[in-house]
Formats: sequence, C-alpha cells, structure tokens
Amino acid sequence: MWLPIVGLLVGILLGSLYSVEIPLGIVKYTAIAILAAIDTILVFVSGFFANTFFAALLTAIGDLLGVDIYLGALIAFSIRIFGNVGFIRRDLVEGYWRATDRRQRTPVAGGQQ
Repeated sequence: MWLPIVGLLVGILLGSLYSVEIPLGIVKYTAIAILAAIDTILVFVSGFFANTFFAALLTAIGDLLGVDIYLGALIAFSIRIFGNVGFIRRDLVEGYWRATDRRQRTPVAGGQQ
C-alpha cells in the first residue's frame, strides 16, 4: 500500500522540479496518452498499448478530418476513471462497515456483555 503513495510523492516532486514543455502539435496526443495510462493502471500492459493505440488512431483520424474526435476518447476515459474511483470508494466504505459490524458483534472477554 505504501508503494503507490511513494510513487505519487516522487512524481509530484519531479513534476515540481522539472518543467516539461509539450509542443502544441502533440498536446492532444499527450492528453489522450495520459488518460489511457491512468485508465489502464490496474490492467495488463496489453490493455495500455491497445487503449493508447486506438486513442491515438482516433485522434489522428480526427485531425485528418478536421474534427475533434479525440473528445470521444477523452469522455470515455474520463467516465471509466470516475467509475473506477467510485468502485474503489464503495469497496473501501463497505469494507469499513463490515469491519465495524464485526467488532460490534464480537463478544467481550469473560462472557460479559
């Protein structure tokens, strides 16, 4: 459990120390790649590459057509991320309530209640 927190802190530290400028021409692709990475954090590497490939393909087709199709991938990834966060929150809350319920039903030592 501590490893993701350490990774987050190291990422925040590195992000605050170094400035990375992304060329304007690839900003959309970078945003989609970041969302694909966040979306597939808990999924296999193949899911990451598949999501990234199709999101970039969708963005490239949109650029060729002059339409911001990448917004579809952006919305889909965002919905999935918020859904996953909701599942995690729900699981944590249910685990807390189950643990609390178990503690309340545990008899006191010596048979006294």
